[in-house]
Amino acid sequence: MEWLNYHHLLYFWTVVRTGGITAASRDLRLAGPTISVQLRQLEDALGEKLLQRSGRTVVPTEVGRLVYKYAEEIFSTGKELLDVVKGRPTGHPLRVVIGIADVLPKLIAHQLIQPALHLPQPVRVVCHEDNPEHLLADLAIQEIDLVLLDAPIGPTVKIRAYNHLLGESGVTFLAKPKLAARYRRNFPRSLDGAPLLLPMTNSAIRRNLDQWFETLNIRPEVVGEFEDDSLLREFGTEGAGIFPAVSVVEKQLRRHYDVERLGRTEAVRSTFYAISVERKLKHPAVVAICQAARRELFRAGASRETRGSLPLASASSD
Repeated sequence: MEWLNYHHLLYFWTVVRTGGITAASRDLRLAGPTISVQLRQLEDALGEKLLQRSGRTVVPTEVGRLVYKYAEEIFSTGKELLDVVKGRPTGHPLRVVIGIADVLPKLIAHQLIQPALHLPQPVRVVCHEDNPEHLLADLAIQEIDLVLLDAPIGPTVKIRAYNHLLGESGVTFLAKPKLAARYRRNFPRSLDGAPLLLPMTNSAIRRNLDQWFETLNIRPEVVGEFEDDSLLREFGTEGAGIFPAVSVVEKQLRRHYDVERLGRTEAVRSTFYAISVERKLKHPAVVAICQAARRELFRAGASRETRGSLPLASASSD
């Protein structure tokens, strides 16, 4: 296999960029004859003449201009790599890859991620939606920067990862105005026998709701179960039944859809976690997501649950 000597390429790139071997020797802190020898070795390896005399300076040949173009890209990418690793701003958009659990409400996911787009530097957000197991597997091999879940990962998850509590919220029950008026009186007892649209049982909020119903001896009529929170909301806003929503987005739902509140409970809590492979968050977009969640979206809950440092729990393969 042929290998390119990047030291030789650097010397060539510096000679062309500075306009000559003398100037390049000052930049590289190498003797002129040493650079000349390295340039000849690069030409021998490529089998092409790269530089030619033009008066008292050297200029690239046609092939040399092509090599210089590639060298520019190579060393620019190398500088960007160092900047990204060291957390410095770059001329290119900062890329953040976020895994979103398929059980997470899309409206919450949108509000959690949105602050990453308002950083001083350009950001490119890449979102993947999947089940938590697949997302955590990708997180473990660092194909994903952050995973958003509705529950912390436990000790049975065999990867080294950390739970960062973003916040929690109660649950509000919403419906079209006629349906809301019919079942609003005597809430939550009015939910007994009421037509409800619920998430599937694999979500944390559904498990909490079922436990709450059981505690109150309430037996709603479940007319629909949905894996996709957006589809559940579409059926609810069209009048197919009463549906639960995280209270922090209640105002937004009521503003954008013709729905009203039957009642609200704090006995059922929805929690939201960011899962990372870092104990101390470093990626600027990830930091922005976590800070904005606590300070704005979940500020009431955050003031009760956490002050200052993030509560972290870990599960590792050790």
